[in-house]
Formats: sequence, structure tokens, C-alpha cells
Amino acid sequence: MDFMSLLGSMIQGTTASSPAASQRMSNAGGGIQDLLGSLMGAGQSMKQRVGGDNLAAGGIGALLGALMGRSNSTTMNSLGGGMMGLLGMLAYKALKSSMGGSSSGAAAQAYTPATPQQQANDAEIILLAMIDAAKADGQVDAEEFNRIMNSIKSSGVGQDGVNYVLQKLQGPMETAKIVSATKGRPELAAQVYSASLMAIEVDTDAERQYLDKLAKAMGLSPQVVQNIEQLTGPNTH
Repeated sequence: MDFMSLLGSMIQGTTASSPAASQRMSNAGGGIQDLLGSLMGAGQSMKQRVGGDNLAAGGIGALLGALMGRSNSTTMNSLGGGMMGLLGMLAYKALKSSMGGSSSGAAAQAYTPATPQQQANDAEIILLAMIDAAKADGQVDAEEFNRIMNSIKSSGVGQDGVNYVLQKLQGPMETAKIVSATKGRPELAAQVYSASLMAIEVDTDAERQYLDKLAKAMGLSPQVVQNIEQLTGPNTH
């Protein structure tokens, strides 16, 4: 199953139903673009700087273009790749800052390509995290559900993809699976938290408590959580 495209579809559906989610992604992306810009030499493109074969390199631009309504041709795969690239850089910056170091000096290392299988596995975990966050207050309201499903159905991912997301939206929380996947991988834990934060408005006590428990279960320090929330904004507390 193409989890990168499914993730792209989920992002499209989530941002359509949540202006706050779209704004948080744009906030994070703007900061990441500035960070990347500071790393580029004169005449050197982003793809040349971080690796031309990496979806994340060009994908961030595609993601932000789609969020800001500047792209009508972005594929779901590119949108998913852009999200993974954005989350990867966001996690790197948050983790480095929590250790008192500067994230700018070696930020390009955050784009080191994983194997295709690892990319797919991570995309599935991010997708599950966004779905779990949407269910954190005990339900996915009808409007949000319909927008997400309509986005999935119109994305061209196929009936298997539609059925997968439908099953996950209607099924039980999968927090244990998500937490297990992040063990020994603080960068993935930070990405999961960031994606969860971006997926919802965080306007209920149940959602805030869910995010707090998720961060603790994954071993994220309060400083890393604070860094992520400052990078994405607005303050959700």
C-alpha cells in the first residue's frame, strides 16, 4: 500500500477541515524554509544541497504551495513526501535545541534518505498518529470525517487505501503501536508529536491530555515538546 500517498490525502483532508492545522504546518514550514535558505550557497538549489533523489527536498515546497493554495497539480505522493520532510526537519531542530545546540550547522543531515521500506513504515506511523489525534476527544465529527474521506476517495489511492483509512478512523486507538514504533527513535517520536499537533485544533481538555500522555509515553522531554509547539504555534496550552 502506498502510505506516502495516503498520508498526502490525509493532510489534504485535515487541512481542509481545520484552518488551525493548515496554519501550524505553514508556520513550521516557513521556519524550515528560512533554515534551508541559510544553508544554500550562491546558485545552489535545495535539491543539490540535500540530495536530488530525496522526495523531502522538493516536497516541502509542494506541501507549502498546496497549503497556501498555490498548487493545483501536487500529487498525493509529493504532498506526503513534503510532510515527512517538514516533520523531519522540525524534529531535528526541536531535538537539537533541547540539547543546547544549534540546529543550523548540520541541518541538511536531517534529510538523509531512509530506505523506501523505512519511509513507508514511518509514513504509516505518522498517518496513524494523525488519525489517533483526530479521535482523541472520543469522536471524529461528521463534517471532519466526510472531508477526510472525500479527500482520500478523490486522491486516486485506490479502494484499498480508502478502506484502510475508513477502518482506522472507525477503529480503536492505536497508541500502543505508535509508541512502540518510536522506541529508540527520538526523531520519529518528535515527528509523531508534531503531526499529532498539526492534525487537530487542540481545543478540548481530552485532546490536550492525549497529547501530553503521548509525549510522555514516547519519552519526549518537556523541552522538546515546548520547542515543537513554539515552532508550529500558536500556543496550544
